[in-house]
Amino acid sequence: MNKATELLSAAGTFYIATTEGDQPRVRPFGAVAEFDGKTYICMNNTKKVYKQLIANPKVELTGVFDGGGKWFRLQAVANRDDRLEARAKMLDQAPTLKNMYKPDDGIYEVFYLTDVLGTVESFGGAPETF
Repeated sequence: MNKATELLSAAGTFYIATTEGDQPRVRPFGAVAEFDGKTYICMNNTKKVYKQLIANPKVELTGVFDGGGKWFRLQAVANRDDRLEARAKMLDQAPTLKNMYKPDDGIYEVFYLTDVLGTVESFGGAPETF
């Protein structure tokens, strides 16, 4: 499992920051998967976050893990993957979404992260970057 997928999974709930014009937007996410060695997130294409990522794919993600003792920040580019296979894999790894989406329902979208720069921090230790 790559480091980004590992951290997002460990957090359970993580937060994604996008932009809408000159306004930052942040919202919680909880589903993450790994496919072809890449970290994937998903969403509904009727939501504002989808439109924001299409307009500007640069994102930051953050979350807390290790009982609240550590947190991470990831900078990345979110790339839309239109393959049915990718959407199916995401649902296989996040099965709670299967009651909301189908790989070919026309609204379910997946994005994979590239150009990931990450930092893991805690109150007592030196930051770890990757």
